[in-house]
Amino acid sequence: MSDHPVLHVKGRVLAGPDDVRDELWVVDGRISYDRPADARDVRTVTGWALPGLVDAHCHVGLGAHGPVDADEAEKQALTDREAGTLLIRDAGSPSDTRWVDDRDDLPKIIRAGRHIARTRRYIRGYAHEIEPDDLVAYVVREARRGDGWVKLVGDWIDREVGDLAPSWPRDAAEAAIAEAHRLGARVTAHCFAENSLRDLVEAGIDCIEHATGLTEDLIPLFAERGVAIVPTLVNIATFPRLAEGGESKFPRWSAHMRRLHERRYDTVRSAYDAGIPVFVGTDAGGTLPHGLVAAEVAELVTAGIPPLDALAATTWTARAWLGRPGLEEGAPADLVVYDTDPRTDVRVLADPRRVVVNGRVTA
Repeated sequence: MSDHPVLHVKGRVLAGPDDVRDELWVVDGRISYDRPADARDVRTVTGWALPGLVDAHCHVGLGAHGPVDADEAEKQALTDREAGTLLIRDAGSPSDTRWVDDRDDLPKIIRAGRHIARTRRYIRGYAHEIEPDDLVAYVVREARRGDGWVKLVGDWIDREVGDLAPSWPRDAAEAAIAEAHRLGARVTAHCFAENSLRDLVEAGIDCIEHATGLTEDLIPLFAERGVAIVPTLVNIATFPRLAEGGESKFPRWSAHMRRLHERRYDTVRSAYDAGIPVFVGTDAGGTLPHGLVAAEVAELVTAGIPPLDALAATTWTARAWLGRPGLEEGAPADLVVYDTDPRTDVRVLADPRRVVVNGRVTA
């Protein structure tokens, strides 16, 4: 028996949306549904337990002007942890955050390397800014640097056009995505606009971030190909402010951003209704604060996704999509405990009673 105390979680353990158990035990940081025979030093936590929440679009190590130092990145990760986010898909960061892997008190991170953008077509200091002829080489580089994901910037404002425009020619995207898949990596892309989506999906992309440009004619294509979306609605809420700031210089772009914002909930609900996988992501980092996972789940419910499915999008189905375990026998004990049933009211997620990381109660 380990020198570490045994943790006993009792009440309601939500191992799945309909798999409710009375208790679990944590021994040596791992989950067990069998009471350890010689448990002596036992700490008990009561309530409604969920797998550690997933933020599938988050940026640890990224600030408003690019990379931040390790102290700031640690604060970001701790803020996410206190909110119950214990698994992060870091959707692009210029910082090396591998040191987080050596900390058993911080969320686990699945990295997508650094953003890959077209020259002068993204936020300064965030991305590799390249031309299409170099796209495959940079995808190879970031596939090797990441944890099974690569992040492209699929569209951004084209100053000559005065509006959002695709970043990559179809043939360049096809070659890059094929090479990422050959290396065992999945590919996702930042996309606000409508006209960047068809080429990327038909080129074999695995996921689209934001997906505000998803239209009725594109929805069947996404559904047929099984392309997931991560809407980041807490970020899309900033579109009116962005539009106002760009009104005088880029009026066409500003009007476009307002239209995308106005139909954001209909877009997400239509995607969900068609069977497109929808996952929770906040786009924390850069200009948005960390710790917004509960707000994003609530936004999905506002968009019309049933509460249980919105909850699954940050717990059971999100973990399965990312290839990480939940509250399974022998899994790392990453879980969050609440006072009441989060399946009936997702607002409960904003107030965790206890956060447990690798079997240790941290909050």
